[in-house]
Formats: sequence, structure tokens, C-alpha cells
Amino acid sequence: MSNCLLCDQELSNQESLRDLILMKKENLTMCDNCKNKFEQVSEASCKTCCKKSSEISCEDCQEWERKGKSVNHKALYYYNEEMKEYFQKYKFQGDQLLAGLFAEEVKAALKKYKGYTIVPIPLSDKRNEKRGFNQVTAILESAGIPYQDLLIKKDTKAQSQKNKKERLKAEQAFERKELENKSWPEKIMIMDDIYTTGATIERAKEMLHVNEVKEIRSFSLAR
Repeated sequence: MSNCLLCDQELSNQESLRDLILMKKENLTMCDNCKNKFEQVSEASCKTCCKKSSEISCEDCQEWERKGKSVNHKALYYYNEEMKEYFQKYKFQGDQLLAGLFAEEVKAALKKYKGYTIVPIPLSDKRNEKRGFNQVTAILESAGIPYQDLLIKKDTKAQSQKNKKERLKAEQAFERKELENKSWPEKIMIMDDIYTTGATIERAKEMLHVNEVKEIRSFSLAR
């Protein structure tokens, strides 16, 4: 017997029904009522960053293109009120059990990118010490997805405390790790928890654009 990690509702009845339909045991972490409150990214989205938009390329991506940046980002969900509440509990209240809530979906999505090395957005030492865990690597570890730490985060003001203008004007917040006796991956998938303006991803890409790296994409749980 298990309970929904968000509302604590018992999942045993839902679990049994799904077992009969799918003929397999699923490790459920969320009830249908809670799951239905999250809004999956649909076709009515920007084709390059998954922002909800009627345009093929949203204003954010057009702005990056004007700056000579190429956006290639995928996300699973829109950042609605339910997702905002989830991250409030997970990131800021430190409920690390919630790392597993979307683990299977993240795993299924990243399986499509064979040959890519997953590189998570890191936390600064100060923020990591305060929070106690990196919310991005916790999701990857919960999903059993291997990754490489290739970036170091400087101590800067948290993205959640900045407005859009401040995010876009932010200075380089990352340093590249020096690899000893090891070559850089040819293809990299940067992973973050939330994609807002794309500034964090673009700063990370700047640091990861070394000679050996031929292709860089990005992925997040929410957009």
C-alpha cells in the first residue's frame, strides 16, 4: 500500500486497477486527481523551447536568435500553479522525497536522446549547503539516469529572486570543470528543473562549447 506524495491519498485502488489493465506493476507516486492538475506541454507550444504559444517561435526564442543564440529545448510540463506549488515543497521546503514524483517520465523522455551525456545545472556551494541537495541531480538519481558534473556554479543571486530583465542581463554564473585524462562528450544534454527565460541554459552552453562538443541541447521538467 502506498500514498500520493502530494495529497497523501491512498493509491492502492488505483494501483490495482492499473495492474489489471497494463498487466504490470507500476511504482505510483501520485494520485490521478493530483496528476491531472499538472499541464503537459502540448502541440500549441513554441517549437524550440516549449513555451505555451501560438507562434512557431516565441518572443523569448526570437530574442535569443537576434543575439546569435540557437535554442533547442524540450520540457514536459508548463509551469502552472500546481507545478509552482510542487517546486515550493520540493526545492524551498526541502521535501526531497518529491524528487521521484516525475522520475519515470523524465527517464522515458531522456531515453530518446541516445549518445547524449546528461549535464545537470549545478548549485553553488553556499546554496547547496543551505538546501542540502541539488533538485536536478536528485531527480536524475531517482530515475537512475547517469550524469556528469561538468559545471561549477558561482555564488550569485538566486534566479527565483530575479525579474525577467535581471535574468537576461545576468553575468556568467558558471565555470567549466577542468577534465584530466578525459575527453569532452561529443553531445551534451543540459538539464535544469525550470526553464524561464533561457538565460541559465545559455550561460551554461557558453561554458560547455569546447572543441570536442559538437551538439548541445537542453531539457527541463517545467517551462
